[in-house]
Amino acid sequence: MSGEIHHQPQVHQVLATLAYGDAIGNEAIGIRAALTSAGYESRIYVQTADPQVKDLTEDYRELIHDSDSDNILIHHFSIASRASRLAFALPDRMILVYHNITPPNYFIGVNKALVEQCYSGRRELKAYVRRCDLALGDSEFNRRELEQMGFLNTDVLPVIPSFSHLEVPSNRMLAAGFDDDWTNFLFVGRIIPNKRIEDLIRFFHVYRSKYNERSRLLLVGAHSGFSDYLASLHDLRASLGTPDVHLIGHVSNNELTALYDIADLFLSASEHEGFCVPLLEAFYKQIPVVAFAAAAVPDTMDGGGVLYDYKDPRYVAAIMHAVLSDKARQDEILQSQELALDRLKRHDFRQLLLGFIEQVGRSPRLDSTEIRPDFWDQYELAERLEHLRIQRPSIYEGLPKAPPKGEASGISSPNKP
Repeated sequence: MSGEIHHQPQVHQVLATLAYGDAIGNEAIGIRAALTSAGYESRIYVQTADPQVKDLTEDYRELIHDSDSDNILIHHFSIASRASRLAFALPDRMILVYHNITPPNYFIGVNKALVEQCYSGRRELKAYVRRCDLALGDSEFNRRELEQMGFLNTDVLPVIPSFSHLEVPSNRMLAAGFDDDWTNFLFVGRIIPNKRIEDLIRFFHVYRSKYNERSRLLLVGAHSGFSDYLASLHDLRASLGTPDVHLIGHVSNNELTALYDIADLFLSASEHEGFCVPLLEAFYKQIPVVAFAAAAVPDTMDGGGVLYDYKDPRYVAAIMHAVLSDKARQDEILQSQELALDRLKRHDFRQLLLGFIEQVGRSPRLDSTEIRPDFWDQYELAERLEHLRIQRPSIYEGLPKAPPKGEASGISSPNKP
């Protein structure tokens, strides 16, 4: 219609929590900067926020007032949350960015609450198949997982880390005790079961026993909520009789920089990663990386470093020795890592993001979805029934059968009978 005024949509983000210094938090802040520089009004709505970044956020409940069917909502999905469920019910077009959810089986017997969170998160994600206009993985591995769940329109918005947190003055007080002529193996990441820290300790035990007693393993990362797992690692170290395994815990960026500076090799045995930024941190700090080829790790390393796919400690220890005992081989590995990092940096994150925004803005609207008031009550009931089906099948079989499909789904489309 002539004279019709088209307003540029607002593009907001919603996520469960904005943490200081983690990959998701950094990406959300980077997305807002890219959007505002392109002229979009953009805010970050969260359920919780770290005090150091709280000023950058709005309470997720305020999104109700700022929501509009012409707006686009970028929903960072990494765990089930109230913020996620609110976003589901709003009329905004939606771009879902999937940061992966660790399979809950890794936490059974270690952290019951996290088992439930991961289980619920993976189930809740499936509800978005019909809700979002575009589903993005932050790695090709995550995109493939979305596709396997039934999402039809998928793509990749790669994580392009900023390494500014490693360009700060190094605090050498912590690292001073390790800055000598010994060989330092480094791992950076949360001390949790899917990272398979016990495998790292076993690999190091064989390496130290067979190749070099003047070596140590530095394990850097938070372990809150995993006291039993941490205790099991201490027990393993004691049972193997392996000294010089140091569980350092969470460190500041200044301390992290110093630890990277004294590392001779970055070692990873993780079995589930949605991306794994520390691998690229090691690339950036020019430390040779040896990592287990699982989940998104091969995609993230993109031909850089050394991958192994067999976890026999003698085999991995031999790789560690082969890398460290041959300077020409180290140089070749470091060159492969530099080339991989250059390929990643050539991605124009801002243009990719704005292209996805324009794509969603031009695409036909999804069928409007009416959310019944009891949708999430029905969803939680289905969750509890599924838990019974798996954990207590005899009780599940004795329950009354559910009504025919569609009668209690909680979602109905006004355009369909």
